[in-house]
Amino acid sequence: MSQLDHDALPRHVAVIMDGNGRWASQRNLPRIAGHKEGLTALREVLHTFCLLEIPLATIYAFSQENWNRPRVEIDLLMSLLEEFLHRERQTFHERKMRFLPIGRIHTLPSSVQNIVHAIAGETRSFTNRTVCVALSYGGRSEILDAANQLIEDVQCGKVSGPIHETQFQQYLATANLPDPDLLIRTSGEVRISNFFLWQLAYTELYFTETLWPDFRQREVLLALLDYQKRERRFGRLSHAVSLQSQL
Repeated sequence: MSQLDHDALPRHVAVIMDGNGRWASQRNLPRIAGHKEGLTALREVLHTFCLLEIPLATIYAFSQENWNRPRVEIDLLMSLLEEFLHRERQTFHERKMRFLPIGRIHTLPSSVQNIVHAIAGETRSFTNRTVCVALSYGGRSEILDAANQLIEDVQCGKVSGPIHETQFQQYLATANLPDPDLLIRTSGEVRISNFFLWQLAYTELYFTETLWPDFRQREVLLALLDYQKRERRFGRLSHAVSLQSQL
């Protein structure tokens, strides 16, 4: 951690956790063993973000496409998610960490919905640190839902055109949250898989061959060190960025 510039850490880190199944397969273990070890990795990663005082992390936990997996695996994943939330409930309170679920939560099993909404409600007042968890989430669906709600509000006279970016953003699941500065994806896959299609416009992307269950504090630090080597221009020239940073 001493090599990091703690004044230049990202405010918002998003994570696509990938590779649980391959991790288990490499060890001749059932896939569920990989998912369980993945939760251990998640605890350590969130703890590391907390130590570094990174205020916002988003975890892509379950995509809409994941519903296409075998029913047995989905049931096990939902059971693990519910167990994880029950176990970590107190941690959210101890760390004064807001739990913010996004996605089509209503499609989750009722028992999972209950614990998700309960923790979200209990931690709503925490403002220094947020863990956003994407569940039954898809980037295209998020934009479509936002557009449909916007159309409804226009028809009702609540909103009038033309619509600007800042207005549209308020209809997204991440309204009032900053866009990710850094996206981390594990397991060697080099794509964003229908995640944060709007929000990743200027996000720095970091892909690693490390499978998610093996992604721990060391790997987090490597990702952050790589991020700090980047020059974030946001479409401007390099000298313009340098000049602005001096003001």
